Amino acid sequence: MSKYIFLTGGVVSSLGKGIAAAAIGALLEARGLTVNIVKLDPYINIDPGTLSPYQHGEVFVTDDGAETDLDLGHYERFTHITLTQANNWTTGRIYYNVIRKERQGDYLGETVQVVPHITDEIKNAIKAAGTSCDVVIVEVGGTIGDIESLPFLEAIRQMRYDGKGNVFYAHLTLVPYIQSAGELKTKPTQHSVKELQATGIAPDALLCRSTIEIPINHKKKIALFCNVEMEAVIGAIDVETIYMVPLSLHNEGLDNLIIKKFGFNDTEPDLSKWKEVVRRMLEPASDVTIALVGKYMDLKDSYKSLTEALIHGGISNNTKVNFQWIDSENIEQHGVSKYLSEVDGILVPGGFGTRGIEGKIETIKYAREKKIPFFGICLGMQCAVIEFARHICGLKDANSTEFNESTPYPIIYLMEKWFDFRTSTWQERTNDSNKGGTMRLGAYPCNLTKKSHALNAYGKTEISERHRHRYEFNNEFTDCLTSNGMIISGKSPDGELVEIIELKDHPWFLGCQFHPEFKSRPTEPHPLFRAFIAAALKEKRSLFPFVATSFTEEYAADSF
Repeated sequence: MSKYIFLTGGVVSSLGKGIAAAAIGALLEARGLTVNIVKLDPYINIDPGTLSPYQHGEVFVTDDGAETDLDLGHYERFTHITLTQANNWTTGRIYYNVIRKERQGDYLGETVQVVPHITDEIKNAIKAAGTSCDVVIVEVGGTIGDIESLPFLEAIRQMRYDGKGNVFYAHLTLVPYIQSAGELKTKPTQHSVKELQATGIAPDALLCRSTIEIPINHKKKIALFCNVEMEAVIGAIDVETIYMVPLSLHNEGLDNLIIKKFGFNDTEPDLSKWKEVVRRMLEPASDVTIALVGKYMDLKDSYKSLTEALIHGGISNNTKVNFQWIDSENIEQHGVSKYLSEVDGILVPGGFGTRGIEGKIETIKYAREKKIPFFGICLGMQCAVIEFARHICGLKDANSTEFNESTPYPIIYLMEKWFDFRTSTWQERTNDSNKGGTMRLGAYPCNLTKKSHALNAYGKTEISERHRHRYEFNNEFTDCLTSNGMIISGKSPDGELVEIIELKDHPWFLGCQFHPEFKSRPTEPHPLFRAFIAAALKEKRSLFPFVATSFTEEYAADSF
């Protein structure tokens, strides 16, 4: 039977349960164990696919096309797991499954209740994740005391009795530092543990989030009043980068505690890759400034995987990436030069809706004309195609039918159907939200052409990347665009779906229909982000050679 680690949170939200769960996974992998990670989300939505990014941050997409919580991005970045729909369960999805079974007569006339039917559905989902790994880490979303989390807490409480010795409860809590008093306060942690114990769960370890190191006497006090061993009071101290968290938790002895609890072989973990990641982040040889021009600037988590992938590209190039966050509507109002005159690279990310579109197009025109390295992702690629059609091909009113249904030049449009190479079937546009609505979701193959930035970055002609979009490049305009200098460097195997575009006579200008950020890891930076940062650094060097004299070309292809 697999072992299970259940991670809950208390006092306040946003303490970093997702990072903690991912870091635990990294530590166990470093000891040679296989892991899987599951996120239980208490909201009633079936999945976060229809939520505004301002609600829960970005929607992370898996290979199988599941729209999931952003914490699954942390799980993949910190471990070697490739996650699926089975790794994210919401209250809505659990209840949907139970109600569907009841309608089908699966319960044979029983009165359907939270206990045992809802809790059994939750436990079945958790156990299914443990069929082929040593340890399953389960993060329970929300905060102890929330009414929405109660079915999940009851389910994980019952798990202890389904296999004694196979369950480890970790509780992430807050030990605040009161500036005016000059003291750390343990009372919030005591109350949080008391609330957890009221559900029938006694924690095996406490991860105490704090801005400063927690003294021994405070750990003793927490252990005494929370009924845990002192070695189980783990300091989760603020660090300079999230990629220091595995090292920090290891220094506090968390992985040793888990290994001892489960009776695994006590082998020394290999954390050399994490140490190298941290070293490159804290001691970079150079730096670049990248402008992110989008529409969800008020919540940076809206682009979480994107910013992390850019950081990974910086790690690969031994370079610090500075971000300049720019709302595309501001560019519409005030012009581009006010915001983009001092950046080394420009990235236009994905998104939905018409707000700020003209600002993105103006941004891309500026990057093209000023020869600034440019990276367009999903909608960013589509805007690049629109900009090129308008200003180079002379198609003045070119647009996407998403923004103007009556445009005379529908450069981007809704394709009625496409061939899904994963299932060898034709997929048709649909309004059925259970099938992703009209979106193309998940991993699709792509073939790259020779003599392209894309092929130089990937080093191979066949790739697979994850998608989340409705609109596609209109092949009717291929000849017009390519005859004027656009390069289509990536297509689906049947040649029907345009996946990557580039421009001739530009240092580095690339747009992709997919979301490469979803597959980037700090120890394995994504090839396109590695190449983009290398291009930005190279252009910076050509203008200001004294700022990056220690940069060498070996970093551009470095992966460790």
